[in-house]
Amino acid sequence: MTGGFAHGAVASTVPPSPKHGATPDAEPGWIDRLPASWQPYARLARLDRPAGSWLLFWPCAWGVALADGLIADAALVAWFALGSITMRAAGCVWNDIIDRDLDAQVERTRARPVASGAIPVRKALAFAIALSLIGLLVVLQLRPLAQLVAVASLGLVAAYPFMKRITWWPQAWLGLTFNWGALVGFAAITDPAPAMALLYAGGVAWTLGYDTIYALQDIEDDAMAGIKSSARALGPRARGGVAIFYGAALLLWAGALWLVRPDPLALLALLPLAGHFAWQVWRLADTAPANALALFRSNRTAGLLLFAAATVAGLDRSFM
Repeated sequence: MTGGFAHGAVASTVPPSPKHGATPDAEPGWIDRLPASWQPYARLARLDRPAGSWLLFWPCAWGVALADGLIADAALVAWFALGSITMRAAGCVWNDIIDRDLDAQVERTRARPVASGAIPVRKALAFAIALSLIGLLVVLQLRPLAQLVAVASLGLVAAYPFMKRITWWPQAWLGLTFNWGALVGFAAITDPAPAMALLYAGGVAWTLGYDTIYALQDIEDDAMAGIKSSARALGPRARGGVAIFYGAALLLWAGALWLVRPDPLALLALLPLAGHFAWQVWRLADTAPANALALFRSNRTAGLLLFAAATVAGLDRSFM
């Protein structure tokens, strides 16, 4: 199935390798050393696959960096990190509750705790509420404007699992949702500015790229189950589509950085990220599930590279 909050492993037991070569949703690891009753919940929260939490955290960090330059408030960043872990986990639980019937039809996801019945829906909902309360604690640490911006994302989160039933581009909705932290991070430091909007828009394009790559893992099973995705919509043009999405992200981010620091150094700071994106597109000549998963996970590095570029640009705070 498509990615988003579903990024990561959520099976109560280790399933056999999927017939199409996709990486199983649960693999042996540290979670297996937890008490047996804890393991399904840890997997449901994707604690053994942190890529999704990184992808939720980096936009928050970009917003802070672009608004504040070198980050002096380590506590604020730590709160955003905690919020990214807990709210990504809550989103995963909600996604699995809504998608439990679809997950059961996809080889890689049929052993997920809710889909397999290892965790009843009632208990999964209680778990999601508990995680959301931790997220609320994080929101309360922010200034009022940032609190309002954060709460405004709840509708996007709630609607996301239904998008794969409605549109061929659920990745676009995921982009709107997963990059909302850029708006929250910026608003946590200063008032809204055009650079904030460009930063967010670039993040949406970025997500369209990396989640199209992620969706390549399940393209055959998704077709049989009638699940829509950008990977299916693009078909053999997926590699070119990813290149366009990444190119658009770079252009939008270049605009954001230029508005904050209008000199060539701000644009030069994006060159490492541009090189990383070019590498991903080059490697995407191989669309095998294992390679798609590896490229998807490499976007943790992409987020770090943009954070570094935003920090360079944010050193000049003349826009504030």
